[in-house]
Amino acid sequence: MQMHNPPHPGEAVREFCLEPLGLRVTRAAKGLGVSRKALSELLNGHSGVSPEMAIRLSKAFGGGP
Repeated sequence: MQMHNPPHPGEAVREFCLEPLGLRVTRAAKGLGVSRKALSELLNGHSGVSPEMAIRLSKAFGGGP
């Protein structure tokens, strides 16, 4: 049985939050109140979603943390 890796949460943030609004990393990071590097690392799969980032994302884009 072949297992498939689940997508990284950063991929979902990019696909469902940033792209529909036409946001780029720099502007989204400024709106979230985080550094461009922190958001870029999340979007590129180099870091996970911290509890603080989850709260920021839910406030900015809706949904739950």
